[in-house]
Amino acid sequence: MSVKRLLVGVFSLVVGTAWGQQDPQFTQYMFNTIYYNPAAAGMDGITRFTALHRSQWLGYQSSFDEGGAPTTQLITASAPIHKINSGVGGYILRDAAGPFNTLEAQVTYAYHRVIRGTKISAGLKVGMYAQTLDYGEYRVIQPGDPLVPEGKLGKESQVKPDMAAGIMVQRDKFYVGMSLNHLTRAQFDFNITEQRGRLEPHLYVTGGYFYDINLDVRLQFVTLVKSDLVKTSFDVGALAYLRDAMWGGISVRQGEGPTVLLGYSFLKDKTLRAGYAMDVVVAGREAKAATSHEFMVSYALPASPVAGKKIIRTPRYRH
Repeated sequence: MSVKRLLVGVFSLVVGTAWGQQDPQFTQYMFNTIYYNPAAAGMDGITRFTALHRSQWLGYQSSFDEGGAPTTQLITASAPIHKINSGVGGYILRDAAGPFNTLEAQVTYAYHRVIRGTKISAGLKVGMYAQTLDYGEYRVIQPGDPLVPEGKLGKESQVKPDMAAGIMVQRDKFYVGMSLNHLTRAQFDFNITEQRGRLEPHLYVTGGYFYDINLDVRLQFVTLVKSDLVKTSFDVGALAYLRDAMWGGISVRQGEGPTVLLGYSFLKDKTLRAGYAMDVVVAGREAKAATSHEFMVSYALPASPVAGKKIIRTPRYRH
């Protein structure tokens, strides 16, 4: 089965019922928590900007001239507001998968409270979720298909409001968060009255635990649980940090295969970092290329002391 046919089948499910995980996935989710949970805004106590590019199933060639492997780009920002115990942030995401293009623009706000050394955050995310469908990339097998009207060419776009809420708890050695996205349950019909597709709520649970082997080496155990409240999948992995300047690790994604992660921090204060991840596809090879690749660049503004404020930092956020 080709990815083009697979995507046509996916679209049929999208406009009819829920089809499982609708959001793009990231392997370096441990450095990208604000995408999954608005409560992560400002939690590290510093201002940080991050950019990611993901090439899914790199090297895949479509059976037709158009289309190809999915790609995703993401830019995020997060900053604390110490005077009101809060954090703000946001992101812009573009996801291209065959005839579908998704564009998100979201802003986030989180309120922080420190209780006996534990930092607790509650956050809200609001913005827009846009989908564009390119009918020119479809090849109709059966004439009269109501999902692809005969003679329909060009692109159709729809923009809907979107909202999410989340909570996060953080201490020196661990963090855990839970969020529920797409609370507005936006509907997309692309002017096809016979069918409507709904953006279903997605539940995310993120977590991490740190273990110091010695003064130079620290381990981080991470997990990401994803659910559309019908089906659930998870990622689990471990990373090792050397002097908080470089890291490497392995992870496993349920239903796909293992991944390898590498990264390095630059500049004297380690405010600039770059990361790379490669996924090895084991399951579903008949419709996918063998590997996926993900690149990350992140920069944090130098932290300045804030009188009277206690900032909890962990290597989860600073390297």
